[in-house]
Parts: sequence; structure tokens; C-alpha cells
Amino acid sequence: MVFVKLFHVFPIVFLFIICISKISKASRAEFVTCGTMLKIMNTDLRLRLHSHDVKYGSGSGQQSITAVDVSDDHNSHWLVRPAMGETCKRGSPIKCNTNIRLQHVATKKNLHSHYFSSPLSGNQEVSAYGDDGGEGDSGDNWTVVCNNDYWRRDSPVKLRHIDTAAYLAGSGRTFGSPISGQGEIVGVTSQYVAYTDWQAMEGLFVHPSDLLPHQAAIHTEL
Repeated sequence: MVFVKLFHVFPIVFLFIICISKISKASRAEFVTCGTMLKIMNTDLRLRLHSHDVKYGSGSGQQSITAVDVSDDHNSHWLVRPAMGETCKRGSPIKCNTNIRLQHVATKKNLHSHYFSSPLSGNQEVSAYGDDGGEGDSGDNWTVVCNNDYWRRDSPVKLRHIDTAAYLAGSGRTFGSPISGQGEIVGVTSQYVAYTDWQAMEGLFVHPSDLLPHQAAIHTEL
């Protein structure tokens, strides 16, 4: 009864609070945030960034990075972390031109690049690197390049390697045994060539840590 009386007295206030609540929840779901665990898809090739405990047989000999066309492979999960030597607040949206690391969830190694040639196309090799605690070196740092204020889940971004200025890309070539059918992932010198756009897909998108426990994350199919 009291609620009904208050609503009649302050109808605009109640409607305003409800609208703000809905807008706030929607806006939190729009962005990739620090601490998000997600899959990332190359929008041209329709392949998800992938890794596994298989090393390159040439180049650096480090853990290989590939791309796969299935959406339910657990080896395609990546954790969004701050760049080496930097910090970010858990749940804060990633701004465009922010430096980050992407840690492979299953093996704890970071998306990495360096001046080695990739095995199939001869572009720049992209590998996974780091110790058992997920710590590597500056070659693990990437810049999120996008045209919005933040890394939006519904918009493609580019990932530029800080040490070498190469852009993460697919080469359009596929491996044979022991990773038959998986796509080669490389670094390229220009963002304007094909296969350099990446979009957030399935994942667990973390909200700011000051929310209530039941609001801590939005889950989509992993």
C-alpha cells in the first residue's frame, strides 16, 4: 500500500530509476572488459583464435597459434589482461588504443610475436609464450586498435603488436598434420590487408568489482 502511494506521488522518479537500471545493465554488456574470458573470431575467415600444447617445428619452436572453425573448442578461450608492467581494474571496459595481453586459458601462455618467419606463408610468426604463471616478456603486449571509445563486443577491432608494429592476422593457409585443417595466424605489416579484423564472440564478460555478487558477470555460451 505504501509503495502504491509513493508511486502515485513520485511516478516520474520511479520510472527514471527503472530506466537507468536497464540502461546500466545494457551498457555493461556492450564492452570487452579487463578480466573477460572470451573467444575471438577473424571476421573474414570466420575462424576463432586458438592454441594448444603443440610447438612449431621451425622458427622459434614455441607453442603454436592457429585458428579453428568450431565454436565449442575450449582451447580457443583467451583471458584479457593488462599489458606487462601495467594494471587495469577488473571489469573496466577496455578503451581503444589500450595495451593488453591475451593469455591462453588452457596453457597459461600469452599471445606473442617476434621477428621469426611464420611456417606456411613466411609472414611474421605469432606464438604463445610465458612461464607457468603466465609471465613472459614485452613481446606479449598488443594494442587494441578500434574506432570507438571502447572495445565493443559488436564491432571488429585490430590487434597491433607493440614490439614489432605487426597486426594480428590470418594468412588464409591451413596446416597439415598434426594440426590438420587449422589456419595459420601471422603478423602483417599493414592493417589494411585482408584478415586483420577480429571480433569478440562467446565468453564470460566481467563487470566492475563493485557490483553485487550475482551481477558479477554476464555468461554467454562458452
